[in-house]
Amino acid sequence: MKTAQWNEPRIVQWSQWLLDSYRHWTGKELIERVDDRSQQAQTLFEASFVVVSHGVEPDPILNYGNQTALDLWEMSWEQFSKTPSRLTAEPDDRTERARMLERAKLYGYFDGYRGVRISSTGRRFLVEQALIWNVIDSAGSLVGQAATFSQWSNLSWSGEKN
Repeated sequence: MKTAQWNEPRIVQWSQWLLDSYRHWTGKELIERVDDRSQQAQTLFEASFVVVSHGVEPDPILNYGNQTALDLWEMSWEQFSKTPSRLTAEPDDRTERARMLERAKLYGYFDGYRGVRISSTGRRFLVEQALIWNVIDSAGSLVGQAATFSQWSNLSWSGEKN
């Protein structure tokens, strides 16, 4: 039987960096923390709000999406974790997305982002009140960026292809 993604050692570690970094930048907890790191990873993966992240590659690749994110973007873990982060936004929205990510990189986090995203099937949705933060490892080095939000609404297809 295949191990659940959230229980893989590298994902348990990444989950800790997500949670620790969120607390570092915002002074708040993203989820209720318990002593067991594996349980925290499971709680984050099963949360009812979206959590996504990418690494620091020149064209960052998504490296984490909780189940809510996978459902919203209509992708499997395997598909999601091979997707360049920029492709979650339509071409017209990528410049604003890049500006917001740069602001977060500069200040540690950016709260209140609003933008249109697109799923793997072409379904468009509006994200509201997203918080983006820098993911740092235990040495304080930048290893990625993450976002969380709990508000989104589907938009009309406006003639887009499936």
